[in-house]
Amino acid sequence: MIYPDNFEIKIGFSQVRDMLSELCLSPLGRHFVNRMQFLARHDLVQKLLQQTDEFKQLLESDAEIPLQHYYDVTAYLDRATLVGSFLDVSAFYEIKMSLRTIRSSLTFISGTEEGKFEALKALGANVAVERSLIAALDKVVDDAGSVRDDATPELQRLKRELIHQQGILRKQIQSIIKHAKGQGWTPGDAEPTIRGGRLVIPVIAEHKRRLKGLIHDESNTGQTVFIEPESIFELNNDIKDLENAYHRELIRILVGLTNTLRGHVPELRKAYQYLGLLDFIRAKAAFARRVEGTLPILVKYPHINWKEAFHPLLYLSHKQLGRPTVPMSLHLNRDQRLLLISGPNAGGKSVSLKTVGLMQYMLQCGMLISAADGSEAGIFQDIFIDIGDEQSIENDLSTYSSHLTNMKKFVTVADKNSLVLIDEFGTGTEPVLGGAIAEAVLQNLNDSKVFGVITTHYTNLKNFAERTPGIVNGAMRYDHKNLQPLYQLEIGKPGSSFAIEIARKIGLPKHIVDKASSLVGKDKIRYDRLLEELESEKMELENKLREVATQERKLKASVKDYTDLKNYLDESKQDIMREAKGKAKLLLKDANQKIEATIQQIKQSQAEKEQTKQARQELETFATEVRKEEPRPAYKRVAAGALKEGDNVSLVGQDSIGQVVGMKGKTAEVMFGGMKTYVKVDNLERVEGQVASKKKTKAEAGGGFAKGMNITQRMADFTSTLDIRGEYAEDALTKVMNFTDEAIMLGMPEIKIIHGRGNGILRQIVRDYLYSVREVASLGSEAEERGGDGATLAVLK
Repeated sequence: MIYPDNFEIKIGFSQVRDMLSELCLSPLGRHFVNRMQFLARHDLVQKLLQQTDEFKQLLESDAEIPLQHYYDVTAYLDRATLVGSFLDVSAFYEIKMSLRTIRSSLTFISGTEEGKFEALKALGANVAVERSLIAALDKVVDDAGSVRDDATPELQRLKRELIHQQGILRKQIQSIIKHAKGQGWTPGDAEPTIRGGRLVIPVIAEHKRRLKGLIHDESNTGQTVFIEPESIFELNNDIKDLENAYHRELIRILVGLTNTLRGHVPELRKAYQYLGLLDFIRAKAAFARRVEGTLPILVKYPHINWKEAFHPLLYLSHKQLGRPTVPMSLHLNRDQRLLLISGPNAGGKSVSLKTVGLMQYMLQCGMLISAADGSEAGIFQDIFIDIGDEQSIENDLSTYSSHLTNMKKFVTVADKNSLVLIDEFGTGTEPVLGGAIAEAVLQNLNDSKVFGVITTHYTNLKNFAERTPGIVNGAMRYDHKNLQPLYQLEIGKPGSSFAIEIARKIGLPKHIVDKASSLVGKDKIRYDRLLEELESEKMELENKLREVATQERKLKASVKDYTDLKNYLDESKQDIMREAKGKAKLLLKDANQKIEATIQQIKQSQAEKEQTKQARQELETFATEVRKEEPRPAYKRVAAGALKEGDNVSLVGQDSIGQVVGMKGKTAEVMFGGMKTYVKVDNLERVEGQVASKKKTKAEAGGGFAKGMNITQRMADFTSTLDIRGEYAEDALTKVMNFTDEAIMLGMPEIKIIHGRGNGILRQIVRDYLYSVREVASLGSEAEERGGDGATLAVLK
């Protein structure tokens, strides 16, 4: 039971229903949106939630789900059931295209991974669309919605003969009109036109007797008449006969096709119900994505355990304004059934209550809820709500009388399977009496084991909740120093209205505030002050905990950086030692060879003075060159630190030094010699100190392409696959052109471009461009198991 009748309007579900209707692709889906209602069967709710969650997963996976041609052909099916009737070409076009969509959807969902999307697979288990029916429709109507010329041999013959006769007629009429223009009988820009289904020419009224023929019409001014020349009477008659014969043959075909369709109407109705359900489920899944809806763990009994839940409509509104939405966590079970929320006005009490009502109603209508993963939800048989001003002039009911009428309904009908939502409990009458009646009603609801969320300002209700099992206090948190609501629900303690503090803050005269405080009494002031102090201490503790958590994260990050740096230095040390040992071995080998050669030379020259002197001189020259090669860098490499424009850098593991001239995200624009190139920041090391400028070699002076641009590095960074799915055609083409140019420049043997199937536009654009590139040797589709015609492979020369 849902109470009152305008429940959906009060909690905002009518807006949700409108949004779902807008998200539907056709009237088929909107029909199910209008029929959506509150359900109390656990198995049915679970099935609807599972369907929505599975479709949400499909949407998030960017799978190519058929989403076109969701036509509502119900009226056509109704007409087709009448014997002797026939459908027109446009009706058959919509039926054909929508049946294709149904068949494609069934094939797509049934072909998904085993064990997944079981609820969606079960939805289409008893739905079938015969391929022969689609083939029969396709034989008559093409994909543009026109009749095929070769639908039957007779239709093809009539069409061919009609085109032939029309060609003859055009030639004759052009000859006649050319002669008439030469004689000045027709205007200079005159062209043949149609009047009454006959081809005629416009003639100036004063010359109408000069051209033999039949006058069919005249212009509004009467200055031009439209004449069918006598010489083309027979041709026009023949064409009219052919058109009539063509129309009769077409009607015969459509009647036969309607008769074929008539035998399939029962299963087609089931198929279109499936299409409407898919549209409806897709709309719910799309809405869930907008509001970050998730599938909770559903139990059969009344239960709420929501983590970081938020009002979906408020979330959408805040998102549009760029504002955050504060989530709330709520736990209601058999031991803690009733939540009594207190706190200042405009602090979020009513929003919290409406959040519970809207989300529970959405859940039991088969919609995902805006709560974090791991949330739990149960099934209620009834939801009652008392919110807003229900004063009625017609029924002579005051606001408080209306509240009491609702309370009567609650205490007489609600039970352990009911959820009761009451806003501003007890207000509308004299506070002492209103609070007393509210406390009595609250006790009755608690005795009946009712679940519920209630907002109030009454202290006696807060005290009652504090000492009564089954009821728990909750407070909307408030920054009492700045007198600003925090919109955070805290369960376990009551909240203060901060009325005296707010009055003092906004500047109400001090004597009035003091008088109000004295009228309230010391106990009330002390109670509110205690709540205020508790709130202050809680906020201070939370701030300190946040500071400690921040320091702990920084400490962990520092330890990780230290560990990473130590590991890096150890690895670098080993690499340097290995490299130095290798160079030393090579140097020693060269030195030994040089010494042995010198000794051999001295021996061969039999120790002649000049020869010995020359050999020693060569050995000293070699030693000098070796000393020159000893590493004496004027700079050092620094791996750490962010790069900026003007920094000297080198590629990791290489000696070439360049300068950063620009930064684009994680890519640096570097000038090596006279050549500018783009390099990933991760592949660069910053160089500090004096960098020696090298004299340009002849190759560098002439451009030095190989020196300025590290082709090896670019080949290592290059990925031979480009994904352009979801791109606009113009942006996709630009990316394909740049990608292809780079692949050709780097000498890649083959590239792969993923464009998806969709309606084939991206595939056509990609292949048209690649066909125009001379360096492309051949094109083809990817293997079926790796995407089929959703990807194009290009072999480069």
